[in-house]
Amino acid sequence: MKKNSIKKQDDYELREEYDLSKMSVLPKGRFDSKRRAGTNVIILEPELAKAFPNDESVNNALRLVLKAAKIPQRHAVSR
Repeated sequence: MKKNSIKKQDDYELREEYDLSKMSVLPKGRFDSKRRAGTNVIILEPELAKAFPNDESVNNALRLVLKAAKIPQRHAVSR
């Protein structure tokens, strides 16, 4: 085989007959809803990820929310 007859992968071009409008974009990895179904995996917004850098900090914050929800609220008595 001659060197000139081998195409490099970098030179790959899509054929004109490919209709890209019919192709769908599939989520991969942690964004795939099928992979996440039945798990406790969540995706934090970037600003929340800065505040909660690991699972322990998220768990502690959620425990605090649960405790606060159980605190009875005092209602002001109107006269």
